[in-house]
Amino acid sequence: VPMGVLSCMKYLMFIFNVLVFAGGTCLAGMGVWVAVDPSGFQDIVASRAVLSAGAWLLLAVGIALSLLGFLGCCGALRRSRPLLLL
Repeated sequence: VPMGVLSCMKYLMFIFNVLVFAGGTCLAGMGVWVAVDPSGFQDIVASRAVLSAGAWLLLAVGIALSLLGFLGCCGALRRSRPLLLL
C-alpha cells in the first residue's frame, strides 16, 4: 500500500474521531443543561420522570462518545491498533 494512502487514511480517521468527540461533547453539554437549568427545562423535566432520566442518559452517552472520540484521535495519530479497536 502506498505511503500516501496510509497517510490519508490516518488523517481521515483523525477527522472522523474529532467529529465524534465534538458530537459527544455537545450531547454531554446538552444533558447537563437539561438536568440543571432551573428556568428553562426544569419545569418540563420535573413534571415527567422520563425526561429527567433522559437528561442523565444524554449526559452519559455524551461522555462515552467524547471518551471514544478522544481515544480514537490518539489511536489514529499514534497508529495504535488497540486504541482504535477500543
